[in-house]
Amino acid sequence: MSKTALITGASGGIGYELALLFAQDRYDCILVARSQDKLKDLASRLESEFRVKTLVLAKDLSKPASIDEIYEEVTAATMTVDVLVNNAGFPVYGRFVETDLQAELEMLQVNVVALTALTKLFVRGMLERHYGRVLNLASTAAFVPGPLMAVYYASKAYVLSFSEALGNELKDTGITVTTLAPGATRTGFQERGKMEDARLVKGTLPDPASVALAGYRGLMAGKSIVIPGLGNRLLPVVVRLSPRRIVTRVSRRLLEQAPR
Repeated sequence: MSKTALITGASGGIGYELALLFAQDRYDCILVARSQDKLKDLASRLESEFRVKTLVLAKDLSKPASIDEIYEEVTAATMTVDVLVNNAGFPVYGRFVETDLQAELEMLQVNVVALTALTKLFVRGMLERHYGRVLNLASTAAFVPGPLMAVYYASKAYVLSFSEALGNELKDTGITVTTLAPGATRTGFQERGKMEDARLVKGTLPDPASVALAGYRGLMAGKSIVIPGLGNRLLPVVVRLSPRRIVTRVSRRLLEQAPR
């Protein structure tokens, strides 16, 4: 009997690459993102290359109603979610007193509220079946404060804390919760956040395929946290050993725009 993975933010970047990995392992895929055209193209590829079933749900997770709509449409399709991947998310860049409040509230709806609500809805079914996996996308931002991206960094700290706590609650139930915490990655993230000139995203960045593969392997191994890249894996250790004000200052410098 085939298993099914639900992947949010599946139209590009890490989510797209994760969908390919699941389909390659013969998972049917429920694909969620805002762009119906991109999702349909991905669904066609998965169906033709890997012979899996797909369900396309073009939903904007910044709209609260989308959560119940997703759950209802998955239920109506009689599809059982064995793996939930909360990948969708976006940043808002700039000084907090100058950034747009509505944009930040929508970001929190996607990065925090939608992730939490979808997990609540689908983990209950996993508990009944005594099997399931959850992959939540955090970031190395989860480990430090982020001046110039204060709300985004805080949202990723929530994802990490929530996921670790939930994983503990679900111990010995047959359900695992994995947090994927990559550093800056070569996706459309920088453009959407209007932060292309920040020092953090300058230079050679990892490609989304390699980050997705690390997350996929960690998920299947039941790891609680996956941090791709040696330098990134050292970050939590350095943060714990360093004065908080220094950590915040360094974080601010990385997020500032590099001189042209």
